[in-house]
Amino acid sequence: DRQTNRLAGETSPYLLQHAHNPVDWYPWGPEALARAKAEDKPIFLSIGYAACHWCHVMERESFEDDATAGQLNASFVSVKVDREERPDLDAIYMDAVQAMTGQGGWPMTVFLTPDGKPFYGGTYFPNQSRYGMPSFRDVLSGVERVWRDQRAEAEAAGERLRRTIDASARADGHEHVHQPEQAASGATAPKLVPAPEPAAWMFDAAMVGFESGFDATNGGWGRAPKFPQPMSIEALLREHVRSGDARSLAMARRSLDAMADGGIYDHLGGGFARYATDAIWLVPHFEKMLYDNAQLARVYLHAWQLTGGRRYREVAVETLDYVTREMRTPEGAFTASQDADTDGDEGLTYVWDAAEVREVLGDEAELFMRAYGVRDGGNWEGRTILSRVRDDESLARDEGASGEDVRERLARARRLLFERRTGRPQPGRDNKALAAWNGLMLAAFSDAARALGSPVYRQIALTAGGFMLDVLRDERGRLRRSWKDGRAVHNGVLEDYTNLAEGLLALYEATFEERWFAAARALMDVVLEHFVDPAGGFFDTSDDHERLITRPKGLQDNATPSGNAMAATVLLRLSALTGAARYRDAAEGTLRLVTRVVSQYPTAFAQWLVAMQLAVGGFDEVAVIGDAGADDTRALLDVAFAGYRPAQVVASASDGDASAVPLLHGRPRLNGRATAYVCRGFSCQRPVTDPAALVEQLTVR
Repeated sequence: DRQTNRLAGETSPYLLQHAHNPVDWYPWGPEALARAKAEDKPIFLSIGYAACHWCHVMERESFEDDATAGQLNASFVSVKVDREERPDLDAIYMDAVQAMTGQGGWPMTVFLTPDGKPFYGGTYFPNQSRYGMPSFRDVLSGVERVWRDQRAEAEAAGERLRRTIDASARADGHEHVHQPEQAASGATAPKLVPAPEPAAWMFDAAMVGFESGFDATNGGWGRAPKFPQPMSIEALLREHVRSGDARSLAMARRSLDAMADGGIYDHLGGGFARYATDAIWLVPHFEKMLYDNAQLARVYLHAWQLTGGRRYREVAVETLDYVTREMRTPEGAFTASQDADTDGDEGLTYVWDAAEVREVLGDEAELFMRAYGVRDGGNWEGRTILSRVRDDESLARDEGASGEDVRERLARARRLLFERRTGRPQPGRDNKALAAWNGLMLAAFSDAARALGSPVYRQIALTAGGFMLDVLRDERGRLRRSWKDGRAVHNGVLEDYTNLAEGLLALYEATFEERWFAAARALMDVVLEHFVDPAGGFFDTSDDHERLITRPKGLQDNATPSGNAMAATVLLRLSALTGAARYRDAAEGTLRLVTRVVSQYPTAFAQWLVAMQLAVGGFDEVAVIGDAGADDTRALLDVAFAGYRPAQVVASASDGDASAVPLLHGRPRLNGRATAYVCRGFSCQRPVTDPAALVEQLTVR
């Protein structure tokens, strides 16, 4: 057995995967930087994450190889970073790699001067020259020569790149707008210059943008590889509610239907894989990420609330049940991801052959095989990735049975196959809990608890919310980014504060326990104090964060919402709940940073579009004064929460004047009965106690 290196003391599962490499790894920190300066060596920075397939490949090929490790140890100070724990470092050096190569991805391979300036980089390098790429050892030899013989050029290149990255941040975002997760494929956009406030015309322009890249046949946007874009779908659902535009709902539904039917969805265990390697959603990259499943569960739930479509509710529930079963720590936090590989074989846990399906299901096998595309020879590498190819009604006609009978038979078959699957080797799991991603999942469980009346989901949300505040928030009210094995590490970044605040506001509306509202407000007050950029919007790191070569400020949405976009969203909600102008002013100042590009590139700025819909359309502010759990209070709240009302905030308490929520202040009960107050655009309607009267007030816009 190899001896451990310095990564053995870390909490990150990704770093711990490398703790037995012969490479003399350091975690990012002052010790590594000091050694690089003292020995005048370049830094080899390798950034990845635990569920990254090609990260594992590069480890097996290069970092486990003694000769490669010897070359690294002799000539470099090697630093390993988990991008999920340090999104600030990932953002800075990803910008550098994209500037150098025109593309990015993970594993990220970057060579730095001892003071952290990047001068050469790329992504995966093979151990032997192939795919048109040099071998990793050839890259190391080339960098060694440059550092030895062309030192001045390397340092000058590093300084130029530092200035480029810094100028990009100071220009309030990327000058190159790209499709989420597909950084190298997009068009060049105008420089992001502060513009006037959002206006209604922007939404019509955004619809043109959504339609231009939409795959009407297969759903979603773009070609292979195809990523779910839940923020885009959420924005389309909201646009349909706002304007009644049938096109937006049609695009949202086609995408939701196609993903739910495809192999990207786990038809036995629930939950979504990271992306499809093809354009038809059939062949997934099998890793499952918490942030995807949080956003997708929530948007499927919202689609059910809007349309009543049974399948949307089922997908939301099955996804949340998957997370409950497989993505929670014993303490009730949500873990980061599951690997694509099982025992080094991608998808091993999930794929099937026809003989095994027949063995498990017996006489019911043929029905299941027709429904889910199982056939001899398979549809992927000789085996079958399950996808829904026939609907219940067409199968019912074949069977001479009812649709309900077919649904029940298929549900039994899925349970039997899932039971068989649990006996297979299972993928590894990254057990760290990240504040930002937990905030997204907290919002999903909270919405589901409220919409479905689920006490189970309510308790899961309460436990997770309490854990985040008790364990990741210190005595100053400041967040840590990551927790694992009893240790909270790394400063919280902007998305940690904003996503967790979003989840806490959702939990408040699911419970009306004011602890959650107060915590959300306190987190956003920290953002306004420590993250604000005087030029507008917010930096990704706080003013007392570790000093890096630049202070990153990302605006574009990617797989998760931009911290700035979520800040604008949450600040607008807080403004509606509190009446505090400073929250709305901060939100509007942030929105002006991207007004010129959101309608041109809506899939790259979808969370911004959500915030702009709230800024332009305003909120229904609903205050319900009544005893918690009383029938008359419940009747009014049932009206307020009926259907899908995204442009609405709801607060409730038995005594408004004693509440921490300013929206409830000065709201007495009428005749001792539970009473609802509806305000919109600085104008309030008459208070009502009759649920039917509240329906009328909330219907008229």
